[in-house]
Amino acid sequence: MNEREKIAASKEYIELPILPLRNMVSFPGLFLPLAVSDETSIKIVDDALSRNKIVGLFLIEETSSKKPGFADVYRVGVAAQIVKFFRYPDGTIRFLCQGIERVRIEEPVQEEPYLVVRVRKLEDISTNSKEENALMLSVAQNFKEIVEIAPYFPEDVKDAIKGSLFAIKESPSRLSDMVAANLNIPPKEKQKLLEELDVCRRLKRISEYLVKELAILKLSKEMREKATDSIEKAQREYFLREQLKAIKRELGEEDETGRELAELEEEVKSMDMPKEAREAALHEINRLRVMNPASAEYSVSKTYIDWLVNLPWRHYTKDNLELKSAIQTLDEDHHDLEKVKERIIEYLAVRKLKSDVKGPILCFVGPPGVGKTSLGMSIARALGRKFVRISLGGMHDEAEIRGHRRTYVGALPGRIIQGIRRAGSANPVFMLDEIDKLGADFRGDPASALLEVLDPEQNFSFSDNYLEVPFDLSKVLFIATANYLDPIPRVLLDRMEVINLSGYTEIEKMHIAKKFLIKKELDNHGLTSSMFSITDSALRRIINEYTMEAGVRNLARSIANLCRKAAKSIALGELKKVRITARNIEDYLGPPKFPKEYKLKFNRPGVATGLAWTRYGGEVLFVEAAAMKGSPKLVLTGSLGNVMKESAMIALSFLRSNAERYSIDFEFDKHSIHIHVPEGAIPKDGPSAGVTIVTALFSLFKRKTIPSDIAMTGEITLRGDILPIGGLKEKLLAAHRAHIRDVIIPVENKKNLVDVPEEIKRDIKITFVDSVDDVINYVFGGRKR
Repeated sequence: MNEREKIAASKEYIELPILPLRNMVSFPGLFLPLAVSDETSIKIVDDALSRNKIVGLFLIEETSSKKPGFADVYRVGVAAQIVKFFRYPDGTIRFLCQGIERVRIEEPVQEEPYLVVRVRKLEDISTNSKEENALMLSVAQNFKEIVEIAPYFPEDVKDAIKGSLFAIKESPSRLSDMVAANLNIPPKEKQKLLEELDVCRRLKRISEYLVKELAILKLSKEMREKATDSIEKAQREYFLREQLKAIKRELGEEDETGRELAELEEEVKSMDMPKEAREAALHEINRLRVMNPASAEYSVSKTYIDWLVNLPWRHYTKDNLELKSAIQTLDEDHHDLEKVKERIIEYLAVRKLKSDVKGPILCFVGPPGVGKTSLGMSIARALGRKFVRISLGGMHDEAEIRGHRRTYVGALPGRIIQGIRRAGSANPVFMLDEIDKLGADFRGDPASALLEVLDPEQNFSFSDNYLEVPFDLSKVLFIATANYLDPIPRVLLDRMEVINLSGYTEIEKMHIAKKFLIKKELDNHGLTSSMFSITDSALRRIINEYTMEAGVRNLARSIANLCRKAAKSIALGELKKVRITARNIEDYLGPPKFPKEYKLKFNRPGVATGLAWTRYGGEVLFVEAAAMKGSPKLVLTGSLGNVMKESAMIALSFLRSNAERYSIDFEFDKHSIHIHVPEGAIPKDGPSAGVTIVTALFSLFKRKTIPSDIAMTGEITLRGDILPIGGLKEKLLAAHRAHIRDVIIPVENKKNLVDVPEEIKRDIKITFVDSVDDVINYVFGGRKR
């Protein structure tokens, strides 16, 4: 008795190595070709070939790991015999298995080097009832019909299946297994059929699948036949139309389509467009003359010609070269922003002296709400140009920039060419909003597509995939906006002139509110100055206690909120005029969101105030340090980045190495040190917190409290030197907003104070330090500087 017969006759448990199957299910009595290349599977096959050639074929979960465990394997599978095998030179083994019996896993035997389980043979439950025989005949008939019309069965497979059906037509169990193995259903559904031991119920499930599949295949066949008839009908109509054209020409009657194409050709010839574009348009018109107007290709070519004709190839708006007028327009729309205004006036001055100057590529970088997007509209108004804006946030397909080729269904030019056509001129102010939020993945890299657009040495012949003819973008004034520069590829950033827009001071926000925001919101809410007013003290409270931002977006929302409440009171007849003061503002906006006493009240050593720069402007952060008895280790919390963690390690190492010099009486080897930066949900990183951390630790070790009105920033080294930091203006603005009036900064940042508003320098005492010694002497030595 061979191994196959032993398993078939056995009623006891037998041990089988498991060969896991992904996305396929084996059935008893059927052949299954397999191939393995990983070391574990090759060892399973080799061991089986050296013993009895019997393996267990079991489906595993789709989400299982590369090397599945016992928990990943379905409990019911098939004991199969390896019939033929072939070993390839690269180590891959291809072999043919024939299922013997259904088996169920009873218990695991081993997991290494591969899974071995103890299984028990499962017997089919067959009653040979009339219902079972009727189901068998129905399944055989439906499956035979599916095999005849299904396009996914090759001819040789169809012949093999028909032969198998004839051979097993008297066995319901074998028929159900053979049909189940060839069903076009997911592996999990096949596994359910494998686990069903009642032959009658199994045939019922198979019959349901077959009925659904047969209905779909018949409908698909009917649709294919209709499509074929439609194509033949279209061909007949084409020939009939051609004959009708010939008849009309003989009768001297005018062809409407031909007249339309002739007019289009005259329009193209009369237009002032480049030679390449004209030749492309005329070529397409000639193609249209030999096409069937009802065909899809005709409409594609017609749309392409429409794009070529409607683009403003050489149509330019006249620039406003009156510099004083341009300055006045910019001042009317925006307060301050002197660097941006100066750059635009410089461009106009050069444009006045040299008419063919290329448009600059500018990039406005700054926190949200400082007016980057609205500034682009103001520039367009000052220049007398059209304004176009596209948002790049989340864009991941480079075809959005370069367009799709006309071979694609529904193809269109890219967003650049679409914006030019929408503007109606070849020299608009073109704003690329949120360029730092471009996506890049397997679908494409739009940032790379922008390299040609934003390069004055290349964009005079920008090639869109849809147009396939060059378009001159050199006269376009491109303005990109971003919150921060890090995500922008360096090669793209190199093509742009970066202009930083910092946050606003309290006085600047007051000017913006009175000059722009209040007027805008009054107009938006149907109010007049006689119906609504707000005092300077109320505005100051809104700025300091209800908003804590670099820009003015939340300030505008707060003013809009007041206008809405005023409009409601006036519309209800409760009041004729609403006047907002510092006393009654809480009646409208509620309690302050940011109390004036924003500074943390320190009442214990180990807490220091720092300044940080984020993509949204400057922020005030607090560093807390605590010591606990235990094994010596450093614990860092607060969602800190790697650079900030390294700063904490440097600070601790510096104080330990200089403990004797600073008379620090602290047992480092018997304490754990915990450093925490509150608001842990917000990620924080950067080296500029080094000074704050070392000061907090010194305060902890010396048991001295740090004055609560001091903030500091700076990077430290192991030698105790303090290195310069970036974002000084934003950090000082954050300190000013938080009512901190004493700030410590590195001495090398003294040159950066030229960019800091005079108001900030007047209100904040700035102390320059060169080393940790300077900081400690100043903070804990009486602040005599």
